[in-house]
Amino acid sequence: QVRQVASGGGSVQARGSLRLSCATSGYAINNLCWAWFRRPPGKEREGRARISPASSNTDYPDSVAGRFTITRDNARNNVYFQMNSLKSEDTAMYYCAAVFCSGWTVRVDAWGQGTQVTVSS
Repeated sequence: QVRQVASGGGSVQARGSLRLSCATSGYAINNLCWAWFRRPPGKEREGRARISPASSNTDYPDSVAGRFTITRDNARNNVYFQMNSLKSEDTAMYYCAAVFCSGWTVRVDAWGQGTQVTVSS
């Protein structure tokens, strides 16, 4: 079973930066695409970045492209999310999850621990 624990969130002022980490475990995790999601207050969860198994492909929606970067370290079974130029609208609970590489569908509907990011203007 694939598991993940997100960490690294916190409170930061607008235009600041944070780096989130996702510790993964389970079977063949390095052969999976991984993604970062977020759930803003009162809204649905949304995918914000996805990375392929060998890091050859990444995908970002327009709202974070150019500001956020997803990377992975397969030797350490970790996935990272560097967030720069943060805005108040980036305030949300952030989660990582294994996904099917064609989109934002998660492989297992078990989100695990998220990490809160709060951006003040």
